Amino acid sequence: MKRLIIATSAILIIIIIIWIVCAIPLNKKNTLTPDFQLISLSGKLLYKVKADENPDSIINALAALNINDVNAGLSNDIARKTFWINIYNAFFQILSSRDSEDQSIIFSRKAINIAGIKFTLDDIEHGILRKFRNKYSMGYLPQFCPSRLIKLLCVTAIDYRIHFALNCGAKSCPPIAFYNYDSLDEQLNTATQSFLNSETRVDTTLKEVRVTKIMKWFKADFGGTVGIKKILKQNLGKDFTAYSIEYSDYNWKTLLKNFNPN
Repeated sequence: MKRLIIATSAILIIIIIIWIVCAIPLNKKNTLTPDFQLISLSGKLLYKVKADENPDSIINALAALNINDVNAGLSNDIARKTFWINIYNAFFQILSSRDSEDQSIIFSRKAINIAGIKFTLDDIEHGILRKFRNKYSMGYLPQFCPSRLIKLLCVTAIDYRIHFALNCGAKSCPPIAFYNYDSLDEQLNTATQSFLNSETRVDTTLKEVRVTKIMKWFKADFGGTVGIKKILKQNLGKDFTAYSIEYSDYNWKTLLKNFNPN
C-alpha cells in the first residue's frame, strides 16, 4: 500500500511538472503595425452575418490564408482581440444557423477554417483570447499542454473585457458589436460598462451586489472577488468593498442575431 501511495504521488508530481512546463508561453513581441486587410476580413464576415448575406466568399478567403501570415499580421494584442472577437461572433451565428444538432456541440466542433486549420469556438475563446486558460477552472488553471499553434496565436495578456464582447447566442449574453482596431479599447470599455449597468443589481439594505454569472465562471480573469469589486466601482461609480458578491442565474434561452443597435 505504501509503495502504491509513493508511486501515485510520483506520477502526480510528474503530471504537475509537465502541466507547468507546457503552460510556459512563447516569447512573442508586440509590434505596432498589423495587417489591416487581414483584420478587415473579420469585420466583413460579421457584416455579412448581420445583413443576412451569403458569407461564403469571406469564409473561403479566410480559409485560403497562410497561417504564418495570420500570425505575423496579427502582430499585437489589439489586432488579435479585434480579429478573433469578430470571428468568434460571426461564426457562432453561422454555425448556429447551419447546425441542427445540440447547441452545446457547436463550441467543440472544429468547423472554423482559418488558413487551412480547423478551429473550434473554444479554441478561439479559451485558447487564443484567454491565453490557453482551462475552460472549467474559473481561469485559475492553464490548459493541459496547449498546442504550439494556440500559444503562437494567443494574446500576450488576458483582458477580462472580452467576456462582455463575446456572444454565445443566449439571452444573458452580451450583444454583438463590430470591433475596430483603431477604437478597440474604447469599444471594450463601453461594452463592459453597458453590460454591467444592465446586468448588475444592488441591494443597499442587505449590502449585496448581484452580478452576471460570467464573472463567476471566469473569476480569475476578473482578479477574483477583489478584482470584481474594483471593476464594479470603475464602471458603476460605487464602492462595493463592504458588499457581498452574488451571481445571477444565466438565461440560456436562445437569442440569435442580438446586435448592438449603436
